[in-house]
Amino acid sequence: MTEVTSAAQLTDETGRRRFLSRLSLALGAIGAALVSVPSVGFLLGLRSTPRIWRSVGRLENFQIGNTVEVSFVDPSPLPWSGVTAQTAAWLRRVSTQEFVAFSMYCTHLGCPVRWLPDADLFMCPCHGGVYYRDGRVASGPPPRPLFRYPVRIRNGMVEILASPVPIT
Repeated sequence: MTEVTSAAQLTDETGRRRFLSRLSLALGAIGAALVSVPSVGFLLGLRSTPRIWRSVGRLENFQIGNTVEVSFVDPSPLPWSGVTAQTAAWLRRVSTQEFVAFSMYCTHLGCPVRWLPDADLFMCPCHGGVYYRDGRVASGPPPRPLFRYPVRIRNGMVEILASPVPIT
């Protein structure tokens, strides 16, 4: 009788082990699919990042020849971004109807650059990158000029076409 009981217990254990193994494989496959589908979509470029015109101020608030920092909301903020959804750019009024906007971030490693009005230069404090007033590299490690945002004037407001900024 004990041999029969042991065989029944062995069959139950084997069945339970097989069930748990299959359940683990199924849950692992579902987890892998949940991670890989968005990753593959990103790699194939199926998700496009929005480009949105953001207002940065009234036309009369900017003086010709001045470079000022303007802030706006990132084009694709996440629900939990909070204050970090706010980004900025350097905006210069060139003439009555012409503006140029530069990214705040160095093209070397993405450190924030600052405008030095007395020197008429942008400076990166991290590794000593220097840019001319038109965004070209003056010296240091930056591999390319500052990224520029498209700017337009609409209904008396200055707007920047907000988009993700490439830093490398």
